[in-house]
Amino acid sequence: MAASAGSPPGDAARHRLRAWMLEGLADMAKHHPGPHAAPEGAHRQRWWRVMCLTGVDYFSTLGYQPGIAALAAGALSPIATLVLVLVTLAGALPVYRRVARESPHGQGSIAMLERLLSFWQGKLFVLTLLGFAATDFLITITLSAADAATHLVENPHLTSALHNGQLVITLILVALLGAVFLKGFLEAIGVAIVLVGLYLALNAVVVVAGLWHVAGTAHVVTDWSHALTAEHGSVPAMIGVALLVFPKLALGLSGFETGVAVMPHIEGDADDTEERPTGRIRGAKKLLTTAAVIMSVFLIITSFITTLLIPADAFKPGGPANGRALAYLAHEYLGSLFGTVYDVSTIAILWFAGASAMAGLLNLMPQYLPRYGMAPHWARAVRPMVLVFTLVAFLVTWLFDADVDAQGGAYATGVLVLISSAAIAVTITARRAREHGWTIGFGVIAVVFLYTTVANVIERPDGVKIGACFIAGIILVSFLSRLARAFELRVTSVVLDEKAERFIRDTAHRKIRFIANEPDQRDLSEYRDKLQQIRTDNDLPVDDDFIFVEVTVGDPSEFESELRVRGEVLHGRFRVLVMDSSTVSNALAALLLHARDLTGARPHIYFEWTEGNPFAQFLRFFLFGQGEVAPVTREVLREAEPDRDRRPRVHVG
Repeated sequence: MAASAGSPPGDAARHRLRAWMLEGLADMAKHHPGPHAAPEGAHRQRWWRVMCLTGVDYFSTLGYQPGIAALAAGALSPIATLVLVLVTLAGALPVYRRVARESPHGQGSIAMLERLLSFWQGKLFVLTLLGFAATDFLITITLSAADAATHLVENPHLTSALHNGQLVITLILVALLGAVFLKGFLEAIGVAIVLVGLYLALNAVVVVAGLWHVAGTAHVVTDWSHALTAEHGSVPAMIGVALLVFPKLALGLSGFETGVAVMPHIEGDADDTEERPTGRIRGAKKLLTTAAVIMSVFLIITSFITTLLIPADAFKPGGPANGRALAYLAHEYLGSLFGTVYDVSTIAILWFAGASAMAGLLNLMPQYLPRYGMAPHWARAVRPMVLVFTLVAFLVTWLFDADVDAQGGAYATGVLVLISSAAIAVTITARRAREHGWTIGFGVIAVVFLYTTVANVIERPDGVKIGACFIAGIILVSFLSRLARAFELRVTSVVLDEKAERFIRDTAHRKIRFIANEPDQRDLSEYRDKLQQIRTDNDLPVDDDFIFVEVTVGDPSEFESELRVRGEVLHGRFRVLVMDSSTVSNALAALLLHARDLTGARPHIYFEWTEGNPFAQFLRFFLFGQGEVAPVTREVLREAEPDRDRRPRVHVG
């Protein structure tokens, strides 16, 4: 948008800033794939390369997961981690392999549940899940940045200079992340491959060094086994405690939702279609399985060596291994130089995990809110949303004082709610497909994850509090946005069948007159009486030509859709245009404008006044798509066509 000649310099700067902020503004009525999605015709990638993209989120949890496990379970950490691995491989992995099959376009389990529900209860349920998804992604950003700051502050070369700088460094990292997206973020799978490859290789070196020291110091295994026996007595008791402690380790389950979110990037078979992307689904299953196996192996070994080789006090808040157990081992056993390289690698992958989470967040919201009419106009552009998410991340970081352990509960809650919803979705899908074995299996998995979620919420309620704040914010902004956009046209296109188009073209030779009719019995007397009443109320000649228009409201919670119009002749004399829509007024306004553009004639439409309280009628329109139709139709037309001389005429008697 260029500033007009002679405008003040400040106005020109504001115009440039506005144009830059709203660059790439897209029509939200259409599918908006977001930054993660591969453009149509773009070169997609092999599944293992895309695995690295989701791996920057999933594998980066090795930076803090062993420390969190040791802090939560103590000497029992390896056994509790083994429970986590079993739940991962026997629970989360089968669930998300099914999600990949049922939702191959990157929308995940939320899309599956959306298809199972309709009307406002479905929308509210999806908004609730979006609140927990926002918790998951935003806490990923803040927790990863906080842990990256921890690795920086605790580096032996920097700890004295950066002492007490955890919060400031975390805020700087979050700001840098926002700056990257403001400049324009292009997903670089190549960068992810380098980061993941380097990070896993360095972790493998630390693991080998740790196992070597365990083997060379036999007493640490004996000391550990004695500590377990002294604390818990028997193996069944250990397993029981490990099951109780397991919810605190749920961070190790993160990454599955991101894994299905990046599915559009995966290269499929030559004969794949968007309706049946068989090759892409197969690649996604390989991605999920390989990532889960790699992560499971690392989780088991790292929990074992960190528990045996690091003093328990070092894991506590303020201790040198808190939030950075493997980095502690890297410095302790491989020297300061290798430890610093490990720190740099960890900081890089944790920061890039935040980038992946931000891109996932920018993907997720446009998948749903635009179709619901629940997004302000400026939310169509990426940069304003980046500012919003960055500011929210600042607030979360400040509230948690950039503490990794404190944010673990909120992160785990977001992860567990999404995994639980996925387990419920696949259970319902399997039941509807009459797959009894899978229904029972997925049902058991859903119960396990629901238990884990409830236990985590009871133990650490911060997550559900943060999630509730996000849910309340999303619902409030969504409904305010929908209220503000209530009088938009809300029709993406109008399609007339042959008979409907013939009706309109024929009457355009005289004057296009529509009668809005709420269908009831649709018998002869209904149309005859309605026609007589309209003629009497508006003092119209008997020989004037009329077409009845009837709108049937389907799902009033939908916002924008295509309008299909069918022509019918009833009782041998009355021409009727029939259409289905989420709202009566907006559909009528769209039909009037389409008829005007099709014929060049200015249409007229005739209504009766609706009896009742105006406010109650508006609520009926807002919630159920009906209500006081005449004034709302006129208002929609006024917004859609500012030129009064071209605007279709609305008559009310």
